[in-house]
Amino acid sequence: MTRPIHTPDVFDERFHRIARFAIPVVLGLVYGYWAAANRRGGGPITGWNILFGFVTALAFIVLCIAVATLAPLLKRELHSGVKSAFAGASVGFLYSQSDDSVLRSAVLGLVVAAAIFVVFFYRYYTREDAEGNRIR
Repeated sequence: MTRPIHTPDVFDERFHRIARFAIPVVLGLVYGYWAAANRRGGGPITGWNILFGFVTALAFIVLCIAVATLAPLLKRELHSGVKSAFAGASVGFLYSQSDDSVLRSAVLGLVVAAAIFVVFFYRYYTREDAEGNRIR
C-alpha cells in the first residue's frame, strides 16, 4: 500500500490568513477599475465613474470572500456550480458595461460559467470522495 504524497506548505498560517482577504481585495480593485473603464468607454473620468468603480469593487470583494468561504462547505457539484456562477456572472457584468448587446453578455457569461464548471468539477471529482473528503 502506497502512502499519499503530501506537498509541504511553504507558507505559514499567518500568510494564509492575510492572503484569504488580500487576494479578493486586490482582485476587486482591479475588477472595479476594469468595470469603470468599460463603462466610460474612453471618455473622461467623472466622480460618478469613480464611485461606480468603488461600489463594483466592494460588491466583488464581498461576493468573492463569501464564495471562497461558503463554497468549500458544499458538495463538489454545488461547489463547482457556485464558483463557476460567480465567474460567469462577473465576466458577463464586465462585458455588459461596454455598450454591447445584453444578449451577448449573457451568452458570454454562460459560456465562461460552463467552461469553468467543467474544469472545477473535474478537479474536485478527481481529488475528493463522494462525501467531499480530499483523497490526494
